[in-house]
Amino acid sequence: MSAEAADRVAVSGSRPSTPPQTSWFEFLLDEMLLENHLQKSHPDPVPVQLVIQFLEQAAKPSVNEQNQVQPPADNRRNRTLKLLALKVAAHLKWDLDVLEKGLTIPVLNMLLNELLCVSKVPPGVKHVDLDLSTLPPTTAMAVIIYNRWAIRTIVLSSFPEKQTKPGPHQMNMLNVVQQEKELTENILSVLKEQAADSIMVLEGSLGLKKDFYIHTLRTLDLLAADPSTANGETESSTAGLRISADELHCQVHYDLGGIFFQQGSVDVDIFCFGSFMRLAGYWNACRALTGALDPSDTQLNPYGQINSLIRTHNYQALVEAFIKDNVSLSLPNHLRQSVLREFLHKVQQGERGLDEVCHKLCVCNAVRDALQGEVLSVRFHQLLHKPRKHVVDFMLEVCTRSLDKDRSSETSKRKMVIFLKTLCESLAEPHLVFVVTAHKLFTELLKEEDRKILVEQMRKRSATVNLCAKPLPSFYDIPAAASVNIGQLEQQLILCLDARRIRQILIELHSMAERPFWRVNNKWEVPPDYINVILNIKDNLTKDLVYILMAKGLHCITVKVYPFQILHKIMRNMEYEVHVWGSQPIKNLG
Repeated sequence: MSAEAADRVAVSGSRPSTPPQTSWFEFLLDEMLLENHLQKSHPDPVPVQLVIQFLEQAAKPSVNEQNQVQPPADNRRNRTLKLLALKVAAHLKWDLDVLEKGLTIPVLNMLLNELLCVSKVPPGVKHVDLDLSTLPPTTAMAVIIYNRWAIRTIVLSSFPEKQTKPGPHQMNMLNVVQQEKELTENILSVLKEQAADSIMVLEGSLGLKKDFYIHTLRTLDLLAADPSTANGETESSTAGLRISADELHCQVHYDLGGIFFQQGSVDVDIFCFGSFMRLAGYWNACRALTGALDPSDTQLNPYGQINSLIRTHNYQALVEAFIKDNVSLSLPNHLRQSVLREFLHKVQQGERGLDEVCHKLCVCNAVRDALQGEVLSVRFHQLLHKPRKHVVDFMLEVCTRSLDKDRSSETSKRKMVIFLKTLCESLAEPHLVFVVTAHKLFTELLKEEDRKILVEQMRKRSATVNLCAKPLPSFYDIPAAASVNIGQLEQQLILCLDARRIRQILIELHSMAERPFWRVNNKWEVPPDYINVILNIKDNLTKDLVYILMAKGLHCITVKVYPFQILHKIMRNMEYEVHVWGSQPIKNLG
């Protein structure tokens, strides 16, 4: 430890818990100190402060014997300080966002010019005249980093800055601030003059399809050990950190986009190599937000078409688009769900005439979810509680049109069969069940023996209707009334053995609080093989329902005191839920 560091420790004896800050010159005395310092979780000073300290010391003017101020000496001390600053930047992986936030323009300009120097960029040659494809990897990367910083600095300098008025204690700093301001303006002036050249350099880098390499602490150490070595080891060195061409092109596209928008002259022929589709996506997204959409425009992408149909109130065509998308799968599921939520919100706000649209969109989404093995929404189950015949007819139409029986895979057909069975099991009215079982799609997909078994199950079920069950909330009854006591509902959840009532209680609980209700009773247990599967279910309500049904069913088996009909009903509903979210049915649990 240096004498000065020892003095600091002695002075700070009253604060033993605060480690002393490491001085800049200590890094000159110990080669391993910098790397160890940078590996700390909270280094003091932080990396950008070290860069400032190293470069400030290296840039200090010297005084000769005649007390004349001279430029900074080109000696070993100053070269080492500059190298240390470069190594800190290498530790930060040359992240311009970090460097720009922590360093002033003059300091960062000095740092990057030093990078150009150590990277053997030919002095006195304009960067625009260099052929990046023939330069060593780290040399080309140094040129790219510098010119990226140049155009980014031009863009950032165009933003208005809040001027801070110095207080009395800061008056002695005015001269220093003024000098830095003048230096910054001089640098900006040069950068702006060379902006066209910097843009051309970066455009040229987009034509390079090879990987790039950037200096690391190791390659900088190699340079220090043998300054004659080009870029670490040889002129074809790949000793630095590899940067893929795609990654670099993304950064360059972003920076070029910034300078072109700042200049107000975006020309896609200049720099957009292969980005036309993305730009078209941004364009359509902006058009959708502003409402400037023409339904007859054949250039609209699927997002634009959906937004156009909504804005023009062409709801029949919207439903048709959802049905067709069940085959083409061109719309992401989150967009379809978002559209349904938008219409539900309109209904809840009192807008009339949209109930049928909501029901149809809900059905389309449910069929799409079923074919993709996703969980069917709670709202769809609510829709099945008391549907009218035309709603069931529409469900069957969507199912038929969503499944190409000649080209669909066996997996898709199997999932459709599960969905149709779910539909039958969820419908309380026997005549509606008959509508499903008599439909052409049902008879084509299910074998005759399976059809007979299912119809018989439905016939027996219709004879044992639970008259005590409280009706499920309506399609629009989420959330439930806030006056309901959560504790009372949780108590009912623990005591209840009726599967439909358990489902209803969970719906009410989830409408008031979003937390894992399968934890309400710590005595509820399921087999270890199923725990991870159940807890990975994305829909929280379904997760609670499957866990609780399985736990209650297993409890009934263990105590052997509950009527078989109740146990069978619980296990059947639990099997149904597992079918719905795409896993295999639970069997042989007893």
